[in-house]
Amino acid sequence: MSDVREPTTQLGWGHIALGFTFILFDVGVSAYFRLGIERGLLTAAIRCVIQLAIMAVLLHGVFSAENPWAVAGIALLLNLLGTLEIVANKAKRRHQHMFPLMLIGMVGSTIPISILGSRFAMSNQPFWSPIHYIPVVGMLCGSSISAIVIAVNYVLKELQENRDKVEMLLAYGASRMEACNPIAREALRLALTPVINQMSVIGMIAIPGMMTGALLGGAPVDQAAYLQMIIMFMISSATALASFFAAIAVIIVTVDTEHRIRPDRIDDQAFVLWRARKWLVQQIVSLFEDVYAKFKNKTYAYGHRRVNEEEEREMLITSRTPISSFAPP
Repeated sequence: MSDVREPTTQLGWGHIALGFTFILFDVGVSAYFRLGIERGLLTAAIRCVIQLAIMAVLLHGVFSAENPWAVAGIALLLNLLGTLEIVANKAKRRHQHMFPLMLIGMVGSTIPISILGSRFAMSNQPFWSPIHYIPVVGMLCGSSISAIVIAVNYVLKELQENRDKVEMLLAYGASRMEACNPIAREALRLALTPVINQMSVIGMIAIPGMMTGALLGGAPVDQAAYLQMIIMFMISSATALASFFAAIAVIIVTVDTEHRIRPDRIDDQAFVLWRARKWLVQQIVSLFEDVYAKFKNKTYAYGHRRVNEEEEREMLITSRTPISSFAPP
């Protein structure tokens, strides 16, 4: 069998526009069934296009330079953006010092696992080879984001809604870790469930993205399968580390050293940037409403004055009122 492969089709913005019709179909379905997610679908799709376009430009330069510091910068950028996504968009509840703690959890789970996996499991030389290392870090960041969000949301939800159970254990002399142990275990189980389900169906039912990319890139089928196995094992490890650190961090922050639950350290409002954006939009709308109201009042006054002048002119022309009546006394 010949190893010569047909050249890959060059895609452009026209193909992207055609693919965007699938999003429009989703929007139509949402509008028809009144799901109320049309705006979210369009926003997510537009973000997807912009973010991938920017990433393509950045990665093109990094791949060409093959500079380890550039690779490290991209890896750190991915973790920073992932942490911001967790804190700003994904988390339903937040706690004090959440951003730096979640950043530590992200970096502490994705970077060591990616280095060890790339160097030893994949045998990449050097391990930081941009074309191999950056996609791996990106996939680990994506899985870690999901795991951290699940763990943080569950722990904060339990500490708020089932606070009495934890406080009862604390009152009987349990430490904060002992009192929150059932919550932390359930949070870890929930965070790891998607990865377990994914590994259960991979290959037999679903062909994963990394394997698909390798096949499209011309890699042999067996090598693509081996690569996907390693990636899934790395994802499971990074997910476990990230969710474990996130659950422990939430417990340490929200239950103090005096073994008291601190609801004042939990925030269930929108992220501060989105609150600021909402306030700014309200101010702009209020300003436009004031300007429109003043313009409308002036227009009404001007129109009313014109009507009075027209009536007086009509009265003069038709001589319904003597001219002398308009003369000064």
